Amino acid sequence: MNNVFPWVVINDFTGEVLAGANDRTKAETIARTLGGSVKEYALVELQDQAQIQIRTRRKQSTRVKEPVVDRVFLAGVYLFLVMVLVIILLPLIYILSASLSNPAAVTSGRVLLWPVDFSLRSYSIALSDARIPTGFANSLFYTFFGTLISVTLTIAIAYPLSRRTFYGRNFLMAALIFTMLFTGGLIPTFLVVKSLGILDTAWALLLPQAIGVWQVIIGRTFFQENIPDELGEAAELDGCSDVRFLWSVVVPLSKPIMAILILIYATYQWNAYFDALIYLRDPNLFPLQLILRSSLIQNSASSGSMALIVISTIPALIIYRYVHRYFTSGLLIGAIKG
Repeated sequence: MNNVFPWVVINDFTGEVLAGANDRTKAETIARTLGGSVKEYALVELQDQAQIQIRTRRKQSTRVKEPVVDRVFLAGVYLFLVMVLVIILLPLIYILSASLSNPAAVTSGRVLLWPVDFSLRSYSIALSDARIPTGFANSLFYTFFGTLISVTLTIAIAYPLSRRTFYGRNFLMAALIFTMLFTGGLIPTFLVVKSLGILDTAWALLLPQAIGVWQVIIGRTFFQENIPDELGEAAELDGCSDVRFLWSVVVPLSKPIMAILILIYATYQWNAYFDALIYLRDPNLFPLQLILRSSLIQNSASSGSMALIVISTIPALIIYRYVHRYFTSGLLIGAIKG
């Protein structure tokens, strides 16, 4: 602001003072040259003060003072989350520190939360085991093809169940939910796998757990909320078949749920070892997690086992890196907005 001249020229768009003058005539001449409007400085100052007061009142009116009980509860929630974070991080930090420490320091129990006598020997010991490359390759194979089969079958069953025109969908959904509560058990499942002739083969890890009922439920909910029936009717009028509609329309619109399904199935396949322990006898088919289990049983506190744990977590971290942006939206599928 110019505090000398009683008349000023104001930019109509930004409100900035362009020039000042001692009388209105000179101010109007300057306004015609520069562009803008002429106003009295005192009036401009009053308007600015009024706008500042309005902004202040709006900020004060939007601030809602939380009750003491709510603030105490929120502080308790934050404290609880910090405790959970510490409980989760401490074992991870210890494993990473032990894998980067001298094996003798790990065996003697001198490693806590920081590497002692920094060394990469643990990783060389872990990678020198001939079983590790084979197990790593097997786990990648099971994870990739197991996830591909599971996501394909889940979408193939979840989408029809989401359509109101699909006859018998309620009965099929009830049958699926029934399997969540009551299962045949380990021995009947083993006998089924054996009777199918896939015992001690890769198919024994890919087919028995190919479909997760919970994943079918969240997929069905997603399709119900995001793929309207009118879209399918319009495609049908254009001569589009059901398979073509599923592949060309539904799948491209289902990236969030597909990312969540990939994360869930891939994490399960990568971490699974029990099915391999039951169905596999050939060491050349063992996944990395089964080899890791054997290593931990034989040497529970060795630095090589810790290094192997770190190596086995890398693919899961890589998968999460690319699908984490869909994770929140996937968790909110079916939630009620308040």
